[in-house]
Amino acid sequence: MTSVQDQGTQDPAVLRAEMVSALRDMDAITTDEVAAAVSAVPRHLFAPDEPLERVYDANTTLAPKTDANGDEVSVVSAAHIQAVMLEQTQIEPGMNVLEVGSGGYNAALIAELVGAGSVTTVDIDPDIVARARACLNAAGYDRVRTLRADAEYGVREHAPYDRIIVTAAAWDIPPAWLDQLSPHGKIVLPLRFAGLTRLVAFDHNDTGLVSHSYRLGAFVPMRGDGAFADQLAPINGEVAFRIDCQQPARFDVTGLRKAVHSPRIERWSGAAFDLPDELELFLVTSASQVPMLHVSENLVEQGVFAAAARRGVPVLVDGGSFAYRTKRANEQVGGFESGVLAHGPEAEALAARYVNLLRRWASDHRRRGAARIVYVPNNMDTTGLSGWHAAKRYGLVAVTWS
Repeated sequence: MTSVQDQGTQDPAVLRAEMVSALRDMDAITTDEVAAAVSAVPRHLFAPDEPLERVYDANTTLAPKTDANGDEVSVVSAAHIQAVMLEQTQIEPGMNVLEVGSGGYNAALIAELVGAGSVTTVDIDPDIVARARACLNAAGYDRVRTLRADAEYGVREHAPYDRIIVTAAAWDIPPAWLDQLSPHGKIVLPLRFAGLTRLVAFDHNDTGLVSHSYRLGAFVPMRGDGAFADQLAPINGEVAFRIDCQQPARFDVTGLRKAVHSPRIERWSGAAFDLPDELELFLVTSASQVPMLHVSENLVEQGVFAAAARRGVPVLVDGGSFAYRTKRANEQVGGFESGVLAHGPEAEALAARYVNLLRRWASDHRRRGAARIVYVPNNMDTTGLSGWHAAKRYGLVAVTWS
């Protein structure tokens, strides 16, 4: 391991103070309590092999473990994500907190916030648990419990928990988490639904969970019994639809393959394009099944598809036709205007539907936090639930817009 002394004359305390200031400037830190916790915990002791400038950069994710394919299986999240999660969680002194996914650093931050309370951190990977334990000890947080277990089943022996914080993307909310959460507790997790991941802060109530805030965030996927992979429906070797559902997705692949290279139409909404993450969430929750379109760099370079489709963009599909969102410069609407590109025999009708969605978003929901996300477990009555919804293994996610 590289020691701090080997990294030049940089002072970790100075870098930490600068990071806290940067996190305040970006509104990731909004309370003095979280600022004090981040100021107190020596982040570099949880990433001893990393240069100090990376460790104390507010936007840098650190990856202590990758698999044989080079994919990240455990990370120390960027400081701004961790600060946002802590602010969402609203931890108070004396609370009992469960963290799902151990890196060590976040557990130390929680320990600062709970004071004389209790912190348990659990991970399925023995290497990660051992690493977290060693780093916590080195930083003086031996009071934090570290356990190796499949977090799908929680940690019953230390329940009930006032707060549960999940640091891996979860496709569902296992019954154990709800059972082990106190009646007025909160759970904050990166929840995957409709093909997207949103960092959702839920309040526990009599029927399940209801969101009080949500944010954009990228996380490594959950492992163990809670693992779930999106379906990928190939259209051809360079075009695919990714969809989040338990049942096999069926598309008119032959018709869609023809549509890919058919002439496309452009239709423009006259509405401003901004807050792309909020717009994306609105679009995928506008119908029961809205896949994400992914295409190759080659087709983008050839001009067959707009650049948005390279990284994934919500797509409306009707038989052998499809439509997706794009944008263009337009100072009259404040910088960029949203629009639609459509292919196939039903291109006009699909484009009109999509443009209507873009206009409805711009007129009714163009702001942060307009969605209300609800989770209802399978043992509760869902007959009166409104809005978009999707069935999970253990419950149902519903989204409404204000």
